[in-house]
Amino acid sequence: MTNERNETGDGVLTTGVALQQWREAERTVAVARRGRLAAEAAASAAIEAQEAASATADAARAALESMTLAESSAAKTAAAAKLFVMAANADLADAVSDEAISDVAEVAAHGEYRAATSRAMDK
Repeated sequence: MTNERNETGDGVLTTGVALQQWREAERTVAVARRGRLAAEAAASAAIEAQEAASATADAARAALESMTLAESSAAKTAAAAKLFVMAANADLADAVSDEAISDVAEVAAHGEYRAATSRAMDK
């Protein structure tokens, strides 16, 4: 701001000088106000960024927990599937064994039938 006084040297500001100083003060206030508003906006954005980062961390933690549960569930499912395969293989082995025994019994029964028919014809 300028400190110009009137030409008489009595220390009283002229109207023109006083108006000029007032306008300079208004510009200074306007700049300061814009600076304050910008700082408030930056502070608000920083708070929102911190909240977003915190929410992201919470989501990541939840995702990790979910992934851990999914891995555990998949391991249990794989173990159950392995037991099912083992049981199915055992059932297949039993079925193959039953078929083989039935084949042997059928061949034996067919042999006895031939023997019986042969004896019947011999009489």
